[in-house]
Amino acid sequence: MAFLFTEAEYEDAILELYQELGYDTVHGPDVERDYKDPLYKDVLYSSLENINKALPDIAVQEAIRKIENIENGSVVYRNKVVMDYLQNGVPVRYFEKGEERSIIVKLIDYDKPKNNYYCVANQWTIEESKDNKRPDVIVFVNGLPLVVIELKSPTRDVVGWRDAYNQIRNYIDKIPCLFTYNAFCIVSDQTTTKAGTITSPLTRFMEWKTVDGDYNATQFADFQTLFKGMFEKERFLDIIRNFVCFSSDGKDDIKILAGYHQYFAVRKAIEKAKVATATDGKGGVFWHTQGSGKSLSMVFYAHLLQEALDSPTLVVMTDRIDLDDQLYSQFSKCAAFLRQTPVQAESKVHLKELLDGRTANGIIFTTMF
Repeated sequence: MAFLFTEAEYEDAILELYQELGYDTVHGPDVERDYKDPLYKDVLYSSLENINKALPDIAVQEAIRKIENIENGSVVYRNKVVMDYLQNGVPVRYFEKGEERSIIVKLIDYDKPKNNYYCVANQWTIEESKDNKRPDVIVFVNGLPLVVIELKSPTRDVVGWRDAYNQIRNYIDKIPCLFTYNAFCIVSDQTTTKAGTITSPLTRFMEWKTVDGDYNATQFADFQTLFKGMFEKERFLDIIRNFVCFSSDGKDDIKILAGYHQYFAVRKAIEKAKVATATDGKGGVFWHTQGSGKSLSMVFYAHLLQEALDSPTLVVMTDRIDLDDQLYSQFSKCAAFLRQTPVQAESKVHLKELLDGRTANGIIFTTMF
């Protein structure tokens, strides 16, 4: 690398990158606020009011009350609740003219990305219990702190991205209120830049090696590649809505962020599926290498197909019983994200029963034989 920043210079360089991407930037100490509140209150209400213009003020206020008062539980549990709100909206009830009404309040306008307010803050102090922490950079959307970024100086040999990861783990332990709203985290020492979730071990923080899906340039990826590749505004919102999910087995919740290869492959496959349904029905081949996360790629693909093809019925056919069981198990763990429970056909007769008369929805697993 031709030039290595000091930690302060690196932080400034990251802020400049976000400015190039159209984000506002603020210096945390310059914002008058309650340090015990991780939300950017100055913009939260106005942003939600803007993207929910058709709703009464009381509904927006109730949505804010709900996101400020998540039920007690582990940080992962609270994060799971908020991720559902981020992806699907906040269900609220309110009274109007003496009549109770129910409605969904959006936290993010996915249909019109420009309607949202994007802001990046550095040195945003958080106080919780007796701890006082100040993450390097936080990315806000509509006043919600969705991404925490920890940077380490590339000029110090003893400090690197692993130390940044350990710092993130320390923040999760000491100021968990911030991570109630977290979509994912980034750690970087300029030489190595990786993204992961609040449940990701060190080994599951992954690089993002392409800005636009061009795989010819992956060997030249640097820190700018991840930031430009993940934070172009429409793609950033797409990742939050469609490429972050929880895999739950009833005991443990694992939060998953798609890798760059999964994101771009699934997006291309969705476009091919749209063309195929309108033409010859041939969608093409989605090629997976061993260990590439094919089960999760299929989960993200199935999730997106529900909207792309207006709630289709999906039949997942494999040539091995163990593979059928593996995929069915993964889809079952992600049922909340898929918003439906998959079914495993037990025989030809059972498969026929599952398909007869079905006009929409359903994820059905079966083997070729």
